[in-house]
Amino acid sequence: MPGTVPQEPWPTDVGIIAVEVYFPSQYVDQAELEVFDNVSTGKYTIGLGQSKMGFCSDREDINSLCLTVVQKLVEKNQLSYNDIGRLEVGTETIIDKSKSTKTVLMQLFESSGNHSVEGLDTTNACFGGTSALFNAINWIESSSWDGRYAMVVAGDIAVYATGNARCTGGAGAVAMLIGKDAPLVFDRGVRSIYMQHAYDFYKPNMDSEYPLVDGKLSVKCYLHALDKCYEAYTQRATQTGIIGENASLIDSADAFVFHSPYCKLVQKSFARVFLNDFLKEPSPDFSGRYAGLESFRNLKLENSYFDRDAEKALMTASNSLFTTKTKPSLLLANQVGNMYTPSLYGGLVSYLLSVSPADLIGHRVVLFSYGSGLASAMFSLRITKDLGPKFHKLLENLSNVKKDLHDRVKVAPEEFDKTMKLREETHNKAPYAPVGSTKELFPGTWYLTEVDSMYRRMYDRVPLVQIPNGNVKN
Repeated sequence: MPGTVPQEPWPTDVGIIAVEVYFPSQYVDQAELEVFDNVSTGKYTIGLGQSKMGFCSDREDINSLCLTVVQKLVEKNQLSYNDIGRLEVGTETIIDKSKSTKTVLMQLFESSGNHSVEGLDTTNACFGGTSALFNAINWIESSSWDGRYAMVVAGDIAVYATGNARCTGGAGAVAMLIGKDAPLVFDRGVRSIYMQHAYDFYKPNMDSEYPLVDGKLSVKCYLHALDKCYEAYTQRATQTGIIGENASLIDSADAFVFHSPYCKLVQKSFARVFLNDFLKEPSPDFSGRYAGLESFRNLKLENSYFDRDAEKALMTASNSLFTTKTKPSLLLANQVGNMYTPSLYGGLVSYLLSVSPADLIGHRVVLFSYGSGLASAMFSLRITKDLGPKFHKLLENLSNVKKDLHDRVKVAPEEFDKTMKLREETHNKAPYAPVGSTKELFPGTWYLTEVDSMYRRMYDRVPLVQIPNGNVKN
């Protein structure tokens, strides 16, 4: 029970007990954006694999996104804030160089009187959410654990300057409740990490939301990190029996979820895992799975990042497996865009929503997390074999996701462009009174009401329920 100091040396089945997702209530259509940006038809929709992109007005910031997703997770699961002993935020959306978003979230704990909550913000591009998750797991499996839940929040607003990268933006937040006896259990002892110094994507200008990006280097770093994480993960998974002797990683997992800067890179990443399996296979079947790949048998990984012939052949050969094992995870990436730190976990949610609960029983999911600069990891979880109340509750609380996607408001590219200019002009401005409308925000959404002359930010919340007498209930 939460709050009870554990007696056993290892808590059992540590993992995700509940998940909540938040994304903006407005979006721009990528096909319409192609026309507005005067680029070739299909550049964003086919070339990058994107359909819609969520974005925030000046009414939302990283604090409001995280306030929204945390409170909704607590309310849906009828939790007490006293049940939470660790709360950690992963984000690269920095609006204060000292005060953490986690401390802003503590206002939700005020009425409970719970001020004993470990954790702060964790930052490194899109990897912060994964680092926060690992910290939460490590806390529960340590002597510091006091028996309560950990909560991990990953949130970001991804925006780019006018140009060819703007279409790869997005925004959102994911909150995960971590504890023992979970329906989604993390595999112990197989986590692989790869880190390296690189200037592929970074944000040195504190006066701007926009990053500096070396697009080609970023893709190379992502794929190189994937190769390295694959190598270490497969070695450990073989040692622990998750992967059988001489078995491939792809055959040992039911699903693969990747951090998604854009959907086409995810398909290329699955093909990369396929390539690694192929190169490790002692006797590849060129009449079956590996048909058409004979000329790539001696391909060197380090020379293949931009080999278009190899890329095309591998994506073709792996397409049926990709369609089964990874494409179902791309719903939110395709419809919302790159949420940065929540991207990977939005992929996990998308996979959970792709089939019936009975079809998920016992599945093992391999996850790859990447953050520029760079930090990366490959790890895995298994879904419970027990269709019990915890598993049903987790899925039930995600049942609004598809409806919320449908209920969003489409905004013309011209209005989207104006909103981006407004965010650019008012970034770090104080005092400032936001001008964006709150009428279209989803029920229960926190929003910015004011930034005073001392840069202090004030927030309010859209009511959850409108009751017949005209009053509202939060």
